[in-house]
Order: sequence, then structure tokens, then C-alpha cells
Amino acid sequence: MTRPPLALPAPDQARAWIEHRTAEGLAAARGLVAELRDGPTRPTLEALRLWDDVSLELGNVASVAAVVANTHPLEEARTAGEAAEVEVDRFVTELRQDRALYDVLAALDPEGLDPVAARLLDKTLLDFRRAGVDLDDATRTRLGEINARLTELGQEFGRRIRDDVRTVQVEPARLAGMPQDWLDDHPADADGLVTITTDYPDAVPARTFVHDAEVRRLVTEAFLQRGWPENGPVLDELFALRHELATLVGYADWPSYDAEVKMIGSGEAIPAFIDRIAEAAEEPMRRDLEILLERFRRDVPDATAITSADASYYEELVRQERHDVDAQRVRTYFDFTKVRQGLLDVTGRLFGLRYDAVPDAPVWHEEVTAYDVVRLDDGAGLGRIYLDLHPREGKYKHAAQFTITDGVAGRQLPEGVLVCNFSRGLMEHDHVVTLFHEFGHLVHHVVAGHGDWARFSGVATEWDFVEAPSQMLEEWAWDADVLSTFATDAAGEPIPADLVARMRAADDFGKGYLARQQMFYAAMSYWFHAERPADLTARMVELQERYAPFRWIEGTHMFASFGHLSGYSSAYYTYMWSLVIAKDLHSAFDPDAPFAPEVALRYRDTVLAAGGTRDAADLVRDFLGRDYTFDAYAGWLAR
Repeated sequence: MTRPPLALPAPDQARAWIEHRTAEGLAAARGLVAELRDGPTRPTLEALRLWDDVSLELGNVASVAAVVANTHPLEEARTAGEAAEVEVDRFVTELRQDRALYDVLAALDPEGLDPVAARLLDKTLLDFRRAGVDLDDATRTRLGEINARLTELGQEFGRRIRDDVRTVQVEPARLAGMPQDWLDDHPADADGLVTITTDYPDAVPARTFVHDAEVRRLVTEAFLQRGWPENGPVLDELFALRHELATLVGYADWPSYDAEVKMIGSGEAIPAFIDRIAEAAEEPMRRDLEILLERFRRDVPDATAITSADASYYEELVRQERHDVDAQRVRTYFDFTKVRQGLLDVTGRLFGLRYDAVPDAPVWHEEVTAYDVVRLDDGAGLGRIYLDLHPREGKYKHAAQFTITDGVAGRQLPEGVLVCNFSRGLMEHDHVVTLFHEFGHLVHHVVAGHGDWARFSGVATEWDFVEAPSQMLEEWAWDADVLSTFATDAAGEPIPADLVARMRAADDFGKGYLARQQMFYAAMSYWFHAERPADLTARMVELQERYAPFRWIEGTHMFASFGHLSGYSSAYYTYMWSLVIAKDLHSAFDPDAPFAPEVALRYRDTVLAAGGTRDAADLVRDFLGRDYTFDAYAGWLAR
């Protein structure tokens, strides 16, 4: 029998609720483990089902705990969520080092299993080996200590980023260039000063539109200083412990350990991929940087380089002057409420879905909205989604999809939440694209939540494929016909097609140096883990000089707020790896018929619905009818 959607508690009851849910879920998991480990010999499929039920119970605790820890308005609830995550991680480590349990699973006979069940058994045994199940007691104990501490460090790193909201205060006259709606929402205080925070709805427009270069510099420096200096020692310990863990279980270093279960396959392949992208982007980067510098030199004649404090502002000027694209005019077509509904309409039409608002759904904040997802062709209820899209104190500062429950056929429906930090009024088009991107993860989670195994539910593919479906969905946020259905100004006039075409051309400007910027982040992610440098700032500056288009701003420590160093560890390259695949996936769609059901539904059912039941390369091959290639990406980059 399928469980109903999760009944979330009232905000003031969240701490007690998460503590009770954690205790209940862990007790259920322990009971299942005891039944599996200590019971009589049972058929392989039955034993696998018991093990997968353990994963389901633990996932139901850990996922909700992560949502509460990152979104709840009450600090005591966030703290309880973090404590639950630590408790679950500790138990998972204990399980994967349980030799008696491993022996039970290793003795199972794979003969007669279907391919997905056989895949589950193979991956389960690999998990145990990667956890050090075959090592001595002292080493397993040390691995347990490391895993527990890594969870704590990841939480501490993220908490410092989340809570370190810095501010810059300036006189209103120095904000010339800012959108009027932003100015209206930011009146001067009693001292006659306007406060700009480092949250995205403030920092992005300030760095893009303010004419005063000193204000742009102050905001940029504040943004790049978040988490510093406290997160420096946190990262040092994080990198050291990851290296120790990897070497204890027989790998050369953390990147080698981490890459084994990804599409890329090996740690040494990561810098090779980074350099391949960097080389492909070299000429486009130099071409566009020269254009940017030429415009910068009109205001700063002796300039030989430009930093990120000025880059966004001068990119905007280049787009205005060369492509007749004024981002402030563009914003007038992207009212948040219309964009949110447009997102639901577009993705519903594309994937054959309907989103039914659930106004009485229990939520953790009044701005969170809930929807039940229904498949149109048969009326089947697919799950529930929540949208938590605006910034507030104590909330996760970036944009991501969080799981609430993983879906398993006949057991429970998938639920997930989109956590973002967008304006409540007018949005930059870049943020619209980000919203489409992140919603792609949510669709993937819900559509892929109807298989037989929790292990393969939702976005359970290789980590370096996870971003490909979301990056492909961004294309619909650039289609003029698509945008005209929801992007309208205050008078109700849709965004003109010729403006969208100019926006697309303007967006192409700088893609070479943006690719190089991404490779700087990827290189930092890899080399910080591979080398564990004593001076993170010095190594960051070296990598920035090698890969990035913009030079270091003295005194800043961007890595201290680079949240992906925790979640993605050494694998930030995955965004670009996925983009290569995403460009190839999109080549199967007709640009003149973006909603053509034959392609869209085949993509939904072939790539998305499969979840992690097969290797990502096989899913892509089934959809494209061939292996994916670098060609579509290379063509786009050179265009």
C-alpha cells in the first residue's frame, strides 16, 4: 500500500517531530538489519528487498533532516535536523563495516535475478568494500570516526556560509543604475544609508547595475569573503580526512576514490578533462575578453585586465551596446509570480504532467507552496513537490533540489523541494534560467520515483550525469515562443521574439571565458583534494591565474564560501561534463517544435524515468540511438 504524502509538522513542533522521526526510523532500520543478519537463509530477492527497505527507512530520516537543517526558520529545528543527519550517517557507516551483514549479502546467489536486482546486489557489495568492511577492527573504527567527523565538518562549512550574510551600507545617491523596484524595496535607514546584503537578490543586481565602481568593489569583496576565516581550518581538516579515508580503503587519494563510481571512472581523468575544456575555450575566451576589455578601457584607459568586481557591469554594457539588450528592460517581463506559473505550465506540457496546488499542505514557512504531480496520460499521481524560492535568515543560500522522500512503487510516492533565493518581484533572466535548471532536478526526482528499488529512485544516476537533464531544460527558458506564454510586462504584452533573439546572442557573449571560470572552480575542487595545499589562498590564486579569465581580488578567499567543496568534493568538473551531454541530448529536439510529444515523452520515459537502474551512458544511447559525443558542445562553444 502506498503511503500518503508526508505530514510535515507545524514549525514550532519541528524539533520534537524530527527527533521522534529519527528515533522511529533508526529503530525500524535496526529491526530490518537484525532480521536480515540473524534470520534463516532466505531467497536472494527477499534478502535484497530487506536490505533495500533499510535504505528506504534511513533515507526517510536523512532526507527530511537535511531539508529541515537547510530551510527551517527556527534555529533549534535546524540544529535537530543536523543532529539527525549525523546520527544516520554514523549508522550507515556502522552497517557498511558490518562483516557479518556483508557475509550474508555476499553469499546471495545472483542467478535468476533480473538486471536491475543484479545491479543492486553488485552496487551494494561495492559499497561495503569501499567502506572498508574487509579491514581490521582498528581501521574500521577509525573509518567510522572519520565519516562521523566528515558529516560534522560538511554541516559546519555549510552553516558558516548560510549564516555569514555580510552587508555594505552606502548613501542612496551612490546606487544610481539600480532598478527602481529594487530601490523601492530598499529605503534608507535612520542614518540615511541603504543596506546591500550578500544574498543573491541584492548582490547580483548591485554588481551588474550600479554605476559607482567603488560600490561594486565593496559588494564583490564582501561576497567573496563569506565564510572567511572560519572555514579555512574546516576545509583543511575536511581535505585531510577525505584523503585519509581514501588511502585506508586502498585508493591513491580522494579523487581516485570518488571517481570510481562516476562516469569519468578515474581520478587522473579529471584534470585531463578540465584541460580539454580549457583548451577548447581558449580562443573564444580571448576573443570575448578583448571585447570586454575594450569597453572597460573607455572608462579606465590604462587597464590591462578586469576583475570580477567590474566584469558583470561591463558585460551588461557590452550586451546593451552590441546587442541592444538592456537587462533592466528584460527584468520587466519576468515577474516572479508569472514565472513560477509559467515554469509549471511549460514543464507540464513538455513532460505530460499536471501540477495541482495543495493550499492546505503543511509547510515550514508561509512562502512555501505545494503541488501534487499528476501524469496526464493515465491520471496517475506521481508525487508531491514543494517550492521554497525566496531568501530568509538561516536558509540555504544557493539553489538546489532536496529530497523529502524517495519513491518506490507500491510503497511511497516521491516528494521533493526546490530551495532557491530569488526576488519576490522582478527577476533577472539568468535567475529564470536557474529556476528552470533546478526544477529539472525536481522533475527527474518525481518521474524516476516509481521503480522497485529505493537505491535507484530519483536522481540516483552517476553524479557526473545528474546535471545533464537540468542543463538541457534550460533551453526552454531561452525559446521565444515558450517565453511568450508567461513572460509579459505590466501591461500584459509578451516579451518580443526579436528581444529574445538578441538576449540569446548577448548570452553567447562571454561563454568561452565563463567556461574557463568553471574550469578554475573545477581545478580548485580537484587539486585542493589531490594536493591538500598548506596555503589554500595561494593555491587558489595560482589556479585562478592558470584557468580563470578574471584575476584575483587581493584579500578575498572565495573558496571559503564555495559550498560545492563539501557536496561535490573533488568533482565540480561534473557541471561541464554534464553540459557536454546536455548539448547532445538537446540536439534530438526540433528547435521549431520544442514540445513535440514523440521526442519529449520518449526522453521522459527513457532517460528520466529510469533513475539509476542503468548506467547513464546507456540511457543516453537509448535516447539518441548512439553514444554521446563532444561535437554538439564544441560547436556551441565555437559559435
